Amino acid sequence: MFYRFAKSAVHFILAIIGGRFQVQNKEKIIEGPYVVVSTHTSWIEIIYLGFALYPTPIHYMAKQELFKGKMLSWLMTHLNAFPVNRSNPGPSAIKAPIRLLRQGKVVGIFPSGTRKQTNLHLKRGAVTIAYKGNVPLLPAVYDGPKNFKEIIKRKPVIIRFGDAIQVHDTEQEQKLVLEQKSDELMKTFEALQAEIEATKNK
Repeated sequence: MFYRFAKSAVHFILAIIGGRFQVQNKEKIIEGPYVVVSTHTSWIEIIYLGFALYPTPIHYMAKQELFKGKMLSWLMTHLNAFPVNRSNPGPSAIKAPIRLLRQGKVVGIFPSGTRKQTNLHLKRGAVTIAYKGNVPLLPAVYDGPKNFKEIIKRKPVIIRFGDAIQVHDTEQEQKLVLEQKSDELMKTFEALQAEIEATKNK
């Protein structure tokens, strides 16, 4: 309930002060459970991806530093986020999202780094979770403001979805599957960004 309230309130504010918001390839959004993966460089992408997938709630994997203090921990938990130690990930980094997937929920993973300087380790983590949870990956690319200053300048926002990536469409051993699907995910991000640029040039 708090997730829906927060979404509505923030969406209302951004609709007033922000630029045009466009979701491309919305028909590619699949039925849950699945892992939605998008590279990002700021917190803004996470908010707009939540808008794009609404009314389906996303359960976000977030760094544990965001859960310090009772108030902040309460807020993050009620926004469907769960903590992960990214510098030293333990069993919870896999167990928590897999438990959510088995409950039929959607898990969101946002590897750090720009599109040109991607973090293969974190993307492989997303593929591993999808593989062990026996669900597909839904790739998405965000193009828009990176900070509040760019929001109030009304910079347009685009989120473009790609085709779902099935991680269990092969009988190869797990290590090879994870390598191949991680590479496919990175190439998909690059292709989606190129497609966004093409639509902006029309």
